[in-house]
Amino acid sequence: MKLKKLNSPFLISLILLFTGFISCKKESTIATQIKSNPHYQQHFLRAEKHFENQVYDSAFYYYNESKLVCNEGTDTEKIIYSLLKMAVIQQIQGDYMSSETTATEAISLFQKTTNRYYKCAVYNILGINYERLYDYDNAILYYNKALNQIPDESQKTILTNNIAVAYIGKNDYKSALQLLLPLTLHTNISNDEENNARVLDNLGYCYFKMGDARSLHYLNTALIIRKKIKDDFGITTSYLNIAEFYKKPNPVLSYKYAQLAYEKATKINNVDDRLKAIALLIRNSVGKETKKFSILHLHINDSINKARQKAKNQFAKIKYDSKKDKNENLELKTQKIENALLLEKQKNRNLILSFVIVFTLIISISAANFLMAKNRREKVKISYTTEIRISKKLHDELANDVYQTMAFAETQDLSTAQNKEVLLTSLDTIYSRTRNISRENSTIEAGALFETSLKEMMSGFQTNEINILTNGMDTIQWNAINSTKKITLYRVVQELLVNMKKHSQCSLVVLTFKKNKNKLQVDYTDNGIGATLEELTSTNGLQNVENRIHAIKGTLNFDSKSNKGFRVRFIFPI
Repeated sequence: MKLKKLNSPFLISLILLFTGFISCKKESTIATQIKSNPHYQQHFLRAEKHFENQVYDSAFYYYNESKLVCNEGTDTEKIIYSLLKMAVIQQIQGDYMSSETTATEAISLFQKTTNRYYKCAVYNILGINYERLYDYDNAILYYNKALNQIPDESQKTILTNNIAVAYIGKNDYKSALQLLLPLTLHTNISNDEENNARVLDNLGYCYFKMGDARSLHYLNTALIIRKKIKDDFGITTSYLNIAEFYKKPNPVLSYKYAQLAYEKATKINNVDDRLKAIALLIRNSVGKETKKFSILHLHINDSINKARQKAKNQFAKIKYDSKKDKNENLELKTQKIENALLLEKQKNRNLILSFVIVFTLIISISAANFLMAKNRREKVKISYTTEIRISKKLHDELANDVYQTMAFAETQDLSTAQNKEVLLTSLDTIYSRTRNISRENSTIEAGALFETSLKEMMSGFQTNEINILTNGMDTIQWNAINSTKKITLYRVVQELLVNMKKHSQCSLVVLTFKKNKNKLQVDYTDNGIGATLEELTSTNGLQNVENRIHAIKGTLNFDSKSNKGFRVRFIFPI
C-alpha cells in the first residue's frame, strides 16, 4: 500500500501560489492591474470571493470568464493566474487529468519575464497531479522544475519533501532518504512543527519499508507532534502508517490504529484516507466485520467516482459554454459592424437596390440560423451517443464485476487469508476499470503534446503478457495535421487496442506510421487469434473505426484470418 505523505498537497500548491501573488503585488497591485479592464475586475473579484468561500464551481466559472476577457498580448500574467486557480480547483475535486491540461495551458504562456513564483506554482501543481496519477517520474521532473524557480529556503524544503514522497511512491527509498535526512537538520524544518512532523513521518515510513528498526521511533515522534499542534490531516496519515507497520507483527494493534485513522478521516471528511483505512481494516478483521468493511469500501469508492466525474463534466461544460458565448458575441459584433457599413453605402442608392440588400441579409441570417440549429442538433446527437456508450460500458464491464464482488462477499468465508486476497483483488480490478473508463472519455490533447498523449494512451494497454511496438511515429509532423484528424486517429487507435484487449488473445502488437505524399498511412498488426468476416462485421468497435475513418475521407482495409492474426490499414489525407 503506497501512502501519500503530503499532509494536504492542495494546500502546499496554494501556499506557493499565494506567495507568488504577494510577490507580484510588490511591483504592481491588483487594483492597478484591473482598473483598465472593468469586465476582468468584475469576474476576478467574484472568482476570488467564491474560492475563499470554497464554492468551487462558481469560482471556476468566474476565473474562466476573467481569462476570456483578457488580451493574450498584454495580460499574459492575468491569464496564467486564472489558469492556476482553475487547475487548483480541478485538483481539489480529484480531476487530476483535467488539472494537468489546464496547468499545461498556463505553461504555454510562460515568457522570460513571467513571475517565477507563478512558474513554481504551475510546476508544483503538475508534480502533484502526476503523483496522484502514479506517474512518479514525471512528478519528480516537475517538482525539480518548481525547485529551480524558487529562491526561498523554506519553500525549497517543502518541495524537497514532495520529491522525497514521489521517490517513496516508486519504492526508491534510498533516494528518498538522501533527501529527507538533510531536511531533519534544516532550521526551517526544525522551527516549523508541522513540516518537521511531515518529514519525520516520511523518514519513519522509509525506514519501515527498508526493515530498519528506527522506523517506529520516527513514526511515533511525528504522531506526538501532530497531536500537539492538532494537525488532523497529519494525525490521520500517522495512524495509517503505524497501522501498516503493525500489520504483520501485531494485527491487533494494526486494527486499532486503522480504526483510529478511519474515525479521524471521517471527522475531517478525508475520503481518500477513509478508503486506505478501510482497506487496512479489511485485512485485519474477520467474519461479518470483513463483509461490512468491504461493502463500505465499495459504497465510498462508488460515491467518490460519481462526484469526481460530475465535477469533471461540470468544469468541461463551463469551459465549452464560455468559449461558445465568446465566439457568438464576436460574430454578432462583426456582423453588426458590417451591416452598418452596408447601410451607409446604400443611403444614396435607389429603392430597388435597397430591397435587394435587405433580401440578401434576410437570406444570410436565415442560412446562418439554419446551420447553427443543425450544428446544435449534431452536438446533441453526439452527446447522446457518447452517453449511451458510457452507460453500456459501465453496465457490461463494471456492474457485473461489482455484483460478483458483492456476491462473493456475501457467500464466502472472508476470515480466510485467501478469500480476503481474492476480495481485495476484485476491488482493485473494479477501481482500475473505473479509472480506465474515465480516461477513455477524457479530453484529448490535440496540440503540441499530441504525440506524447498518443504514446501514453497506447502504453496503458501494454502488460507483461502484451507488448506494443510503434514504428515511424517520430517521422510524422504532427503539428501539420489538424485537430479533428488527430482526435479521430487517437480514437481509432484506442478502439483497435480495446478490441485487441477484448478479443485477440495476442502477445504482440505493432503500429506503423508512414507519410505517403499528402496522406498518412497507419498499419496495425497483432499475432492474435484473428476473426472471420462475420465476426468483424458484428463488432461495434470495428464498425466505429470504419465510420470514423470514412468521416475524414479516409479508406480502411481489414485483413484477418482465424488463428493467423489481425491486420488493419487505414489511410487518410493530411
